[in-house]
Amino acid sequence: MTSHVKESKLSSNNGILDGIQRRVVQEDTVQYRLFLIQPVGSTAQAEERLTHLIEEILAKVATFLTEYIWQHQPFNLKYHPEKDVPAHIGGSTQFLDNVEDEWFIVFLLQRITEAFPELAASIEDNDGEFILIEAADYLPKWINPDTSENRVFLYRGQLHILPCPSNSSSVGFPKNVVPSVAQALMLLSTHPEACRASTKISSALRKRLEGYPEKIQTGLHRAHCFIPAGIAHVLTQRPNLVAAAVSAFYLRDPVDLQACRTFKTFPPDTRVLTMVTFTRCLYAQLQQQQFTPDRRSGFTLPPRSHPKYKAYELGMKLAHGFEILCSKSRLPSSEPDAPISCNPQWKGFINSLKTNGYFRGELEGSALHRELMRTAENFFKQYVSYESSTVSPGEEVLQLLHSCSPLSLEELKKQESQLPQEDSDSWLDISAQDLERMLQERNGGRADIGSRNTSSTKHTECSKSAEEKRKETEDKHQEEDAGYSLVAVSQGMKKFLNAMSSHEGAELPWTSSSQPFSFDPDSMANTLDRLLGSKEEDLDSDDLDDDEDEEEEKDEEFDSAEMKGAETLDNLRKYMDQMDQELMGTHIGQSFKQSNSNKAGPGGGSSHPSATDSPLRQESPAETEEEIQPLDLDLNLVTNLLESLSSQAGLAGPASNLLQSLGIHLPPNSDPA
Repeated sequence: MTSHVKESKLSSNNGILDGIQRRVVQEDTVQYRLFLIQPVGSTAQAEERLTHLIEEILAKVATFLTEYIWQHQPFNLKYHPEKDVPAHIGGSTQFLDNVEDEWFIVFLLQRITEAFPELAASIEDNDGEFILIEAADYLPKWINPDTSENRVFLYRGQLHILPCPSNSSSVGFPKNVVPSVAQALMLLSTHPEACRASTKISSALRKRLEGYPEKIQTGLHRAHCFIPAGIAHVLTQRPNLVAAAVSAFYLRDPVDLQACRTFKTFPPDTRVLTMVTFTRCLYAQLQQQQFTPDRRSGFTLPPRSHPKYKAYELGMKLAHGFEILCSKSRLPSSEPDAPISCNPQWKGFINSLKTNGYFRGELEGSALHRELMRTAENFFKQYVSYESSTVSPGEEVLQLLHSCSPLSLEELKKQESQLPQEDSDSWLDISAQDLERMLQERNGGRADIGSRNTSSTKHTECSKSAEEKRKETEDKHQEEDAGYSLVAVSQGMKKFLNAMSSHEGAELPWTSSSQPFSFDPDSMANTLDRLLGSKEEDLDSDDLDDDEDEEEEKDEEFDSAEMKGAETLDNLRKYMDQMDQELMGTHIGQSFKQSNSNKAGPGGGSSHPSATDSPLRQESPAETEEEIQPLDLDLNLVTNLLESLSSQAGLAGPASNLLQSLGIHLPPNSDPA
C-alpha cells in the first residue's frame, strides 16, 4: 500500500489539476458509472465483457424497471471507451422535480454491484457525492466536497469510502490528493475492508433506501380520469407515457395551447372513464395546476359539486398534455417497422430474462405470458436499444395510435362499471403535526437531546434499583410538565460558546458526545512534564554556574514583564471605570436582571439606591462601586431567548433555530395571549 501512497504523492499536481477540471453535472441530473474492479485483458476484451454485462444487468433488474414510471428520463446504460477514466458502462438520467428517481437509481446500483461483484459503481449529481449528504453527521472531518472526488463507490452492495492514511493504518490517499479512478479501483480491490464505510454511515444510507423495492408501488397513485378513448388505448400499451404528457401540460406555453383549440388527435366527445396510474409527483403536478380550457376545445367541466368533477378535471388536463405532445411530432411513416426479433440483441436478452425467472414459469401462449412478452418488448425498446432510438414521446404516441387497432368505444364504456377504487389523495394534505414528525424523523431522533440531562451517565443506570428508576422517571416528567429545565438552555449556550469553531462553521457541542474517547499518551506525558517541571538530573559545577546566570536573567525578564502586566491591568481598570460612569447615566442597566445577592437589605428593602435613579447625582468612587451590582448572566440569557421565541409567534426564527441546532427543543407557548 506504501507504493499507492507514493504514486499519489508523485501525482499530486495532476490530482489537483483534475480537481480544478472536475466534471460539471447538469442540474437535476444524476450520472452513474460502473467500472470493472480489475482490468480484463485487452481493450477489445474489456469492451466485449462490458457490452455483454449491459444485457445481463438489465435482465437482472427488469422486474423493477418494468413497474417504474420515470419523471423525465429512464435509467440507461451504454459502453464508454477508455478516455480520461478506464472503460466503463454508465449513463445519466434527468429527474427534474422527482428526486426519488435519483435514489431509485442508487438502489439499482446497490443491487447491481451485489449481483455482479466484479463491478464498482460511482454516482453523483450537481451536488457531487450526494450519497454522503445523508450521512453528514457521521463522516470523518477530512471529508468535504473537495476531498471526496473519486473516493466514494458502491461495491458488493456496500458503500465504500477510500480513507486517508493515519497512525493506525497506512492504507489510503492523503486528503489533499485526488486519486485517479484507476488508482481508486486498485485500492478498492486490494483493501476492500479498509475502504468499507463505517456502520453509522452505512446505516444512514440504508435508512434512506428503506422500503425498496416495495416503495415502487407505494410511490404510485391510481386515479379515475375522463380521457379520450385514444389516450386510454395508448396508456394500455405504454403506461409510462403519462409522465411525458403531464410534463408537457405542466411546462406548457401559449404556443403549445394553440394546438389545444381544436383537439384533432384526441376529440373530447370520445371520453371514457378509466383508471390512470401516476407517480405521486406527477399526480401532484397535475392536480395542483389551476387551468381553464379554451371554450373552442370542446372540453366542458361539470360543477365542482359533481361527484366526478375531479375525474373530469384530471382527464381534461391529461388530454391537453397528450395533444401538445402530438402537435410537436411528425406523423409516423407508413412503412412498417422491422420486427423486434430482427434485433441481434433480442435473442440474448430474452434468454437472460428466462434465466432470471422473468416469465414466472408461465407456459408460452398463456395470457400472462403474452402480457409479460409485450412488457419485455416495450422494455427492450426503452432500455436495451435506448441509444439507437430517436423516437420522441409524441411520435411514439402517434405510432401506437396507427399501428394497433384501438378498442371500441362501446367496450371501453362497459369497463367503466368494473373499475377498481381509486387511491386516496389525503397524502397531499400535511398538517403541522405531520410536518414536525417528519422533521424529527429526518433529524434522526435528536428532538430529545436538549432535555436529556443524564445522557453521559447512562452506563450507571443499569446498577440502579427499580425504585430509583421509577422516582427519576417521575421527577423527569414533573420537570417536563413544569416547562422544561431552563438550566439546560443556559448550559447549552455555554457549551456552544466554548466549543471549537473556524471559518467553515461552528461545531455543535452535542455532536462530539458520540465520538469515541482517545488521547495521545506521549503528548499527555510531555504536558505533565511542562506543568510539573523537568526531571532531576545530575549536574556538575559548571552546569550549576550556568544555571544560576540563566536564572538571574530570567528573574529580571520576569520582573519586567510583571511590571508591564500590572501597568496594562491598571489601564484596563481605568477604562472599565470610565465605561461604568458613562453607562450609569443611561437606562441600559434597567434592561438587565441583577443577581439576588446584595440586592435586598436585612429589612427586605433595597440596601442601595438604584444606579439609574438619579443620573445627575454626583457620587464618590466608593459609593459608585457599592451601587454596581453583579448581573445574573444565566437569567439574562434565558430571558432574552424566551422573549425572542415569544416574538416569533410559533414560526421559525433565529432563537428557535439556534436552540434546535444545540439539540434544545422547548415546548410551544401555552400562556394566554
